[in-house]
Amino acid sequence: METISFQCSPEQAQDNQFIENTLRENAGIHYPKGIYFRWKKKSIDARGRNIKINCTFDISASELPSHLQSFNFLTVTHSKPVIIIGAGPAGLFAALRCLELNLKPIIYERGKDVRARRFDLAQLNKEGILNPESNYCFGEGGAGTYSDGKLYTRSKKRGDVERVLQLLVHFGADDAILVDAHPHIGTNKLPQIIEAIREKIIECGGEVHFNSKLTDIKHEEKKLRSIQINNEHWIDTKNMILATGHSARDIFSLFHKRQIRIESKPFALGVRIEHQQSFIDKLQYHNRLSDQYLPPASYSLVAQIDGKGVYSFCMCPGGIIAPCATSKEEVVTNGWSPSKRNNPYANSGFVVSIDPSDFKEYKSDPFVCLDFQKSIEKKCWELAGKNQKVPAQCLADFVDRKKSEAFPKTSYFIGVTSVEMDEVFPEFVIERIRKACIEFENKMPGFITNEAVIHAPESRTSSPILIPRDSSTLQHVEIEGIYPCAEGAGYAGGIVSAAIDGMRCIEVIPATLTV
Repeated sequence: METISFQCSPEQAQDNQFIENTLRENAGIHYPKGIYFRWKKKSIDARGRNIKINCTFDISASELPSHLQSFNFLTVTHSKPVIIIGAGPAGLFAALRCLELNLKPIIYERGKDVRARRFDLAQLNKEGILNPESNYCFGEGGAGTYSDGKLYTRSKKRGDVERVLQLLVHFGADDAILVDAHPHIGTNKLPQIIEAIREKIIECGGEVHFNSKLTDIKHEEKKLRSIQINNEHWIDTKNMILATGHSARDIFSLFHKRQIRIESKPFALGVRIEHQQSFIDKLQYHNRLSDQYLPPASYSLVAQIDGKGVYSFCMCPGGIIAPCATSKEEVVTNGWSPSKRNNPYANSGFVVSIDPSDFKEYKSDPFVCLDFQKSIEKKCWELAGKNQKVPAQCLADFVDRKKSEAFPKTSYFIGVTSVEMDEVFPEFVIERIRKACIEFENKMPGFITNEAVIHAPESRTSSPILIPRDSSTLQHVEIEGIYPCAEGAGYAGGIVSAAIDGMRCIEVIPATLTV
């Protein structure tokens, strides 16, 4: 078997005869009995007017072995238990790793199972009624389940990335995610995969408990002793994977109350801007629309403004803007795309880096960034009329400092309220976003238009609090047996990196268990 790479047009990339002929020409050897080939990697190069597909294939003169990994999940009914708090990517993949290492995962998830979440999301989207324990952030699968399913990561642990993608394919994802440079599953397909993972955990003897919220912790002599679920049920345990996600603010308060160290950390905050997808296609594809040969186009933008980074975040081609609050009296936005990315809108967060040192009180207050985040979300709720509508402004009006009188249709189903963004954000945030938009106009002519709408806020990019852990044992720096994990603790940024971190935490646990 060998690997061959070449470039071709989008149309040629879907022509198997062209691909076979090209592989024969590039191989430099003769295949008398035919050639077997399989995609290995695929990406789009749209820098020039003639758009190219970067193609990498595995080829062989005989049938290629399967590129799918197999997994050995053990029966763990009577094995030593590991407590996992949270059934997001980190918690679920931690549980799968338990099954491979002969440990019994016991998951406690504050929200509902993935199907039951749909009712609460429907109520939120249609009527603006928020369930604080079952929403876009809380429930089986975590925030990733109903907020897009992007699998791109900057993690340098390539083997671990491949393992996560292979596991997702094992549980029902399309194997195209093993090939695409920016893999994506889609909000419409993730729930079935999440269900399949849960069924495997239970089939092997693990446990998954829904509507089960961590409400207290006991520790003595710097060791974890027990945890409380739902303010009533105490469980003795020497270990706990804490995989609660970046929006579980009550966990931060609980740790502070129980004198378990937490720290403020940098995060990013801003707005979500929505354009027509056809505009993004024409811009990125040089006046060509996406079609059967090219997917809806995306973009990535970054600028340094007055010493701070301003950048696009979680860009969703063919996507939808969703209400992602987790508490009453707050407004939060996020974006997601279905697997086909076939909605008429493209949206992306545009956020400013926020550092604890931006605030005078940061040295003594671990909640300084979190309190700032919460204040913006509450202000948006008040400005929008004390409901789940979002403060909005047309992009050209924003740059010109004008209140918008009318809006094009947006994907945010609940509706928008005309607000000047300068009312929402302090000057050090909003002026940087304004200046960055002008820079982005130079990179993407036509970017600034009143056909584009700003929705505020995009505030849950990452956790504004760090739960510090030892770099080798992955345990809390002060309390043995607590494993702060993934996004909620400040150690990951997306589905794949969270899954990797969940598995890493499990891999260091067996040595700490006593016989």
